[in-house]
Amino acid sequence: MSGDPRPVGEDDLHGLIDGRLEPERQALVEAWLVGNPARAAEVSTDRVLRERLRARLAPIAEEAIPARLRVANIRSRHLYPGARWFPMAAAAVLCLALGSAGGWVGHALHGVPAAAAVAEAPATQDAVAAFRTFVVEAVHPVEVRADEKPHLVTWLSKRLGHAVAAPDLSAQGFRLMGGRLLPAGTEPAAMLMYDDDRGTRLTLYSRVGDGDGRTLFRFAREGDIAAFSWVDGGMSYVVTGRTDEARLLSVAQAVDAHVRGLAPDRRQP
Repeated sequence: MSGDPRPVGEDDLHGLIDGRLEPERQALVEAWLVGNPARAAEVSTDRVLRERLRARLAPIAEEAIPARLRVANIRSRHLYPGARWFPMAAAAVLCLALGSAGGWVGHALHGVPAAAAVAEAPATQDAVAAFRTFVVEAVHPVEVRADEKPHLVTWLSKRLGHAVAAPDLSAQGFRLMGGRLLPAGTEPAAMLMYDDDRGTRLTLYSRVGDGDGRTLFRFAREGDIAAFSWVDGGMSYVVTGRTDEARLLSVAQAVDAHVRGLAPDRRQP
């Protein structure tokens, strides 16, 4: 895959999280993580923390410079004796303050903006659109309800030509409501909906993807909607919800564990 002889280290993992690796090195690191699921989970968690920092610190970049640190006000301090040192000191303080804040913001903002990430991932974009459409439905949020789960799973698996997972997410506080069939270009997609009996709903969107490989979790946010997406065994998966990233990540990991526990040959006859 790569002629780079260096072993994967912590710098590589941080570089992957921040989107700073060269394409060839990134491919090598991602391939290494596929064989190291524990470290892959840590990377996914760190990505969530980065997004939290990004959301919380981004407003700092938009704040106006305090009046006391504006150039005109600094110059005015030349009016009193012995103040020649003040502009330099103020400039140093300003550089330090902006450097610290800018460093954190730059670290958090480095890479593709979350909204663009949604737009560049067709499965995620479609999953978010489906979530927006059906999660608000009070009477018909799903086409087939959870009390017909065997029929639901068999029907969706047959239509997709691939085993559709309907994992038990009770450990994460969610119960299956049911699901429906959706269009995905010229192919079908499956959407399962869950809720926690407290008004929070999330969806598991799946459709046949390209190739039989595996990717890491990808986090995206569009407004108040968060999504984790990944590809495994020829299927694309997207977990979407209006909830915090940590909780959604735990759901994605539970779904992934369920999917990976399926028989190796998931292709339906």
